[in-house]
Amino acid sequence: MSLPPSFLDEIRARVPLSRVIGRKVVWDLRRSNQAKGDWWAPCPFHGEKTASFHVDDQKGFYYCFGCHAKGDALTFLREAEGMAFMEAVEMLASEAGMVMPERDPREAQRTDRRTQLVEVMEQAVRWFRLQMQSGAASEARAYLARRGLDDAACESLGLGYAPDQRQGLFNALRSKNIPDALIVEAGLAAKPDDGGAPFDRFRGRIIFPIRDARGRCIAFGGRSLDPNARAKYLNSPETPLFDKGRNLYNIAPARAAVAKGQPLVVSEGYMDVIALSRAGFQGAVAPLGTAITEDQLRLMWRISPEPVIALDGDTAGLRAALRLIDLALPMTGPGQALRFAFLPEGQDPDDLIRARGAAAMQAVLDEARPLVDLLWRRETEGKVFDSPERKAALDKSLGEAVAKIPDKDTRDHYLSTLKQMKWDLFGGGARRRERPADGGGRSAPYPGRRDKGTREYVPIAPAEPTRNSRLTASDAGDMADLIEAMVLAICATHPDLIAPVEWRLERLDPLDAGRQALVHDLLSGTRSAAGAIALESIMAEAHVRAASVVMRPQEGDAAAEILANALDKIDARRAAREEIARAEAEIEGLVDEGLTWRVAQSAKARQMADHPTLSDLSDLGENSDAQRALLRAAIENEIWRKPRR
Repeated sequence: MSLPPSFLDEIRARVPLSRVIGRKVVWDLRRSNQAKGDWWAPCPFHGEKTASFHVDDQKGFYYCFGCHAKGDALTFLREAEGMAFMEAVEMLASEAGMVMPERDPREAQRTDRRTQLVEVMEQAVRWFRLQMQSGAASEARAYLARRGLDDAACESLGLGYAPDQRQGLFNALRSKNIPDALIVEAGLAAKPDDGGAPFDRFRGRIIFPIRDARGRCIAFGGRSLDPNARAKYLNSPETPLFDKGRNLYNIAPARAAVAKGQPLVVSEGYMDVIALSRAGFQGAVAPLGTAITEDQLRLMWRISPEPVIALDGDTAGLRAALRLIDLALPMTGPGQALRFAFLPEGQDPDDLIRARGAAAMQAVLDEARPLVDLLWRRETEGKVFDSPERKAALDKSLGEAVAKIPDKDTRDHYLSTLKQMKWDLFGGGARRRERPADGGGRSAPYPGRRDKGTREYVPIAPAEPTRNSRLTASDAGDMADLIEAMVLAICATHPDLIAPVEWRLERLDPLDAGRQALVHDLLSGTRSAAGAIALESIMAEAHVRAASVVMRPQEGDAAAEILANALDKIDARRAAREEIARAEAEIEGLVDEGLTWRVAQSAKARQMADHPTLSDLSDLGENSDAQRALLRAAIENEIWRKPRR
């Protein structure tokens, strides 16, 4: 159903966001300013003790500085309550005293039909559960007991049993006045081609209810107890409720667990998910009897930016992982990544946990590798690259795979990583690692040490935080970007500081269009989508998250001082660039024997302005006047002219 934007805007305006979210959180009244509609609370999406979840009634927007959850009232109801979009709209419209626009009659009919099918499925759940207590299910109960599931566990999981009867469920549902057509449409019974009476689709099987993100039963999976059965596992057919390529088993509990900080672990089957959940890995899901589809990948990424694909340690598991490469690459990018964890050969998660416990499973997840490693393994494993042609073939296959990635930055990082892997494979990396310090006492090309046992030169790798830190960048643009990000973050979290520096903010000229929009929002007191996205990106940067003045709005005095120093730094860099431009204009066109020296002096001045040291972030208030005076004196004295003897 299409709703006019004005209707949605009116709903948001009438119902304060804090009223919707206040049902799920306990406000920190010491930090909140109720009169201004400014609220703080512990985040409802991840476990925490501090109040890092911010709600702004005036803007109708919430944001968590811890897990970066964000959105409006409709987003909150969908993510926190598991509501569908239309359900959330109807609830808010009722609360606002507004009448929903008229529905399309055909759409209303489809919705009513789906509601009837859901009721039929719930009736089937109850019947299957009842059969699990019967004498006919003794073998099923014994099987589940061997897998570590007692009656209480079966009850909590909703496991049931389908007796080996042709029309057991069908007759039970008919006795409740449910039409034959509805039973068949729900996928619970099949109608023979010869036009005979429908018969039960599940017979002689343990039944696993499959529920959607809202907890509604939409299908069943059945595990046969007959070793000679044609299919060990059987799923419901596709119905108006169930599309197996668009759903995941255990999605609702997994989403709640991921919101509290657990990883999203994708395993292969129902019992694997159950074993993982009972071992403490409650963010476990499974595809429904098929290879992972594009829709399932998108569903995973809506829950977690980096799901872990935990595959069985056998040939089939590896093949499944390799098939996923070509599916995932055209969809991967920032916030949409995959990691792969391979279990010991011949074991699935259930086997591993029962044999060695949850710690062994955690160790496997800790060793999960990124998608680029799996791509490299696929293109190189079992191959020999002893000729230029074979190396060129490797370059071509890797290049074609990486070209599928739509995001340029992600593509560039893939190419950089694969280039290093090729360097190591073809011997360059090995030669560098073996090169010791020379006999003249000069150091090797990078910091390292000799192994006492082998005497081999071993490089000392930088620590992980150092490698990942943007503060290690030597590019002046990166450093300017860091300072600019800090200015915008402080202004966004301390709006009271904007007015005194408004004229200085107006002089900011960010290269990024999103940051330009954010500057406009800060100065005008408005809110734009582009500005909100830019602010979210800035707040996720490591140096911003580490700044206490940003994460603690109460530190206003310290924030004001740092903001002033940062703006001083930006002004100093701008002044230095202008002075350099004027100096270079003065010497333009002069050609004499002193040109090389003059250009060197200009380059040195440029380097001083464009390549600051790491102290730029800690000493943002250096003497920019002295720098400008030095440059001005150099111009007035015409330092480019060669002195006369």
